Amino acid sequence: MSDVSTTIDAVWKQESTRLIAAIARVTRDIGIAEELAQDALVVALERWPEEGIPDNPAAWLMTAAKRRAIDALRRSRMLMPKHGEIARELEAQQEQLGEEMDRALDRVIDDDVLRLVFTACHPVLPIEGRVALTLRVIGGFTTAEIARAFLVPEKTMGQRIFRAKKTLAEAHVPFETPRADELKPRVASVLAVVYLVFNEGYVATSGEEWMRARLCDEALRLGRLLVQLLPGEPEVHALLALMELNAARSAARRGSDGAAILLPDQDRSLWDQVQIQRGMTALEHARKLGGGAGYHALQAAIVACHMRARRAEDTDWERIVLLYDALMQVAPSPIVALNRAVAVGMAQGPAAGLDALPADSGLEGNHLLHSVRGDLLMKMGRFPEARAEIERAIALTGNIRERELLAEKLKPITHPSSRLHAV
Repeated sequence: MSDVSTTIDAVWKQESTRLIAAIARVTRDIGIAEELAQDALVVALERWPEEGIPDNPAAWLMTAAKRRAIDALRRSRMLMPKHGEIARELEAQQEQLGEEMDRALDRVIDDDVLRLVFTACHPVLPIEGRVALTLRVIGGFTTAEIARAFLVPEKTMGQRIFRAKKTLAEAHVPFETPRADELKPRVASVLAVVYLVFNEGYVATSGEEWMRARLCDEALRLGRLLVQLLPGEPEVHALLALMELNAARSAARRGSDGAAILLPDQDRSLWDQVQIQRGMTALEHARKLGGGAGYHALQAAIVACHMRARRAEDTDWERIVLLYDALMQVAPSPIVALNRAVAVGMAQGPAAGLDALPADSGLEGNHLLHSVRGDLLMKMGRFPEARAEIERAIALTGNIRERELLAEKLKPITHPSSRLHAV
């Protein structure tokens, strides 16, 4: 029984996206498509333990979903306000209808999945709805898994997903790949969702874990899928490069006890060189496509500077400052300005970094601003001010591991004899 359940779970995770995409092509409704795919899964859970696992589990699920989709379409056509002979017409169309579904479901091509991605990430949805729906119908996550990943009650996440499906249906969002003139802004929406998922996995905003590896893995899977689906879009390659390069450091970012380890203190021998090469290759693809100065490409170029340095002290901070200058031109934001100030502090000294901190940025309620300010003040020997800033950062962060990391920064201030080691 456990082997059957494991197989069903594995097949579902691998095939659910294609299954839902194929059904949605015909039903034109993600919610209905997901329900029909789930129905097929339920049938598998009921029958496979007794009948055994079929030779081709994915094809079996597709066939089961196809039958339910045909039945659903027949029911919907019966409910349409047509003349009294609808029943006879439907009977005449029955064979044709089955053939339509056969063609649609047996021809599961990349366009189906691409349509599903664009629909789940449609701008008509709030960003949290896009993220939840993407993880649900494209990532194959259960509602409970998504709720745990974002630390919200399962009921809340279920309502979020339900509202997203309802909004798409009420807005009559077409199940299609956007036209050429609509493609770029919609691609940006898709990439924003994928990057948000990755970032939440890379540095969790709250909870007890520094990282949530499954979210990172899922974002990478989606990024690699998008590269296959949109090979001519430079920002798609750039986002994949950014995620690959950051993820290559994962093994070095946590201690054996799960404690967070920041970039300067990481054991660089633990960095995944194969993944680094994949990231560098993706970045080069983005540049060849003319996207070297794009938002994600510039961020990836910054990370690449770190990856090329064998030691932390070998980092080319001057180049990183220039890249942040370019990023501020492309996509100015308080967070980009904050990161630029860190780079300025490393390249030109802590006083210059302090001067470069964004003023009136709206980040006063963000722990990162106070953490950076505290670091710079500590390096300048202004310890009472540094302590106040770091304590403020601790009070504002929701992640326990990050809170522990910040508390470690206070030790050199609390114990003056150790101050030399903090510089």
